[in-house]
Amino acid sequence: MSKTTDQRIAEMTFSSVYPHYVTKVEKKGRTEEELLEVIKWLTGFDDKKIQTLINKKANFQDFFQQANLNPNAHLITGLICGIRVENIENPLSQKVRYLDKLVDELAKGKKMEKILRQS
Repeated sequence: MSKTTDQRIAEMTFSSVYPHYVTKVEKKGRTEEELLEVIKWLTGFDDKKIQTLINKKANFQDFFQQANLNPNAHLITGLICGIRVENIENPLSQKVRYLDKLVDELAKGKKMEKILRQS
């Protein structure tokens, strides 16, 4: 029996995806520090906590269970992988796609105030 997309996302480790995020933003002239700022804004984590989760190879389920999602996360809208993030029904998958969307916006050169929903 094949796993659902939601199950695959939950089991994926943050540490396996993080280097891809770094590569993606750096290719577009952004920095790892900016990436960390975005992750910290979404999750409420500090640098030490992010590094601990990477070292522990935490999967996305564990990663987001420990997060204090930013109260403005619901303002993250738009398409990611052809799917509207605001319409994703699985809460964990939606949080992971929020993160993907923020990384995309960073890589596309959006201003940090816009990415962090500070208008």
